[in-house]
Amino acid sequence: MSTFERYLTVWVALCIVVGIALGHVMPGVFQAIGAAEIAKVNLPVAVLIWLMIIPMLIKIDFAALGQVREHWRGIGVTLFINWAVKPFSMAALGWLFVGYLFRPWLPADQINSYIAGLIILAAAPCTAMVFVWSHLTKGEPHFTLSQVAVNDVIMVFAFAPIVGLLLGLSAITVPWDTLVLSVVLYIVVPVAIAQVLRRRLLASGGQPALTAVLARVAPVSLVALLATLVLLFGFQGEQILDQPLIIALLAVPILIQVYFNAGLAYLLNRLAGEQHCVAGPSALIGASNFFELAVAAAISLFGFQSGAALATVVGVLIEVPVMLTVVWIVNRSKDWYEGVPVRGSTAAPRT
Repeated sequence: MSTFERYLTVWVALCIVVGIALGHVMPGVFQAIGAAEIAKVNLPVAVLIWLMIIPMLIKIDFAALGQVREHWRGIGVTLFINWAVKPFSMAALGWLFVGYLFRPWLPADQINSYIAGLIILAAAPCTAMVFVWSHLTKGEPHFTLSQVAVNDVIMVFAFAPIVGLLLGLSAITVPWDTLVLSVVLYIVVPVAIAQVLRRRLLASGGQPALTAVLARVAPVSLVALLATLVLLFGFQGEQILDQPLIIALLAVPILIQVYFNAGLAYLLNRLAGEQHCVAGPSALIGASNFFELAVAAAISLFGFQSGAALATVVGVLIEVPVMLTVVWIVNRSKDWYEGVPVRGSTAAPRT
């Protein structure tokens, strides 16, 4: 990682402070930006999210779907966590913590919106930062690429129904047209654009041309992410300053679900006999979220100043530092995973 990427957590924190300050000083400007929308989709944020997603999606070769069979156990574990466990466990945690335990300390009119934001956050598996986490754990690159490709394909069809189902269970009215539009805008269209660009680059200059372009556009994703944070926290600035406790309370179910899903995926891979280089990225993919899509969907469905938008932004706030702790745990536990005996032990290595 570059120096800029290595200190991403610092830049995120600075953008949060800047966004809150600007939102407090210039509320009219942020209200005008928030009003620039079509069909409940904010245009400035949409442009920034495309700038975040497309450079990362260019890296993905969807032909890698053919390699799924080489790591079928790890793929199966991750798909099980991503689509059968994580959205539902987050819904349960949201109902428990936000809807029950923390209810006395939260605005009554935003309870359902907070829960909705948590559900939306958990329903979208990460497709971008996962490559960084996999690299840091010396993960198997073909597995990571295959898993991301599979998740992207599934997400196109499964994100809206799962979110709609769980939001319906939360007694929240779901505007399906807006939700489906969000999936099209933030998955289908960016994937199509990225694949067209990828094929043209490979056709004109081969892998060297693709690598050169990726190196030039890589900072664009991070800058767009930071600019989006400034906007989002500008919109939420007054609420954060008035009730900072909300941020801490919303972070609790997010933290629990990250560690729970990462640990479960890691353990299931070990029980299935997968290699550590597959189990590491599998656990990280199972725990992390596609927060760009989650933020966009929450804003589209509930608006900039909603509790749902704030809940997804809290996910962005803690994503990097929390996932780095998961990376540390995966790396530190490699000997345990592989059954290497500790000093003084006579146990036989795991086969």
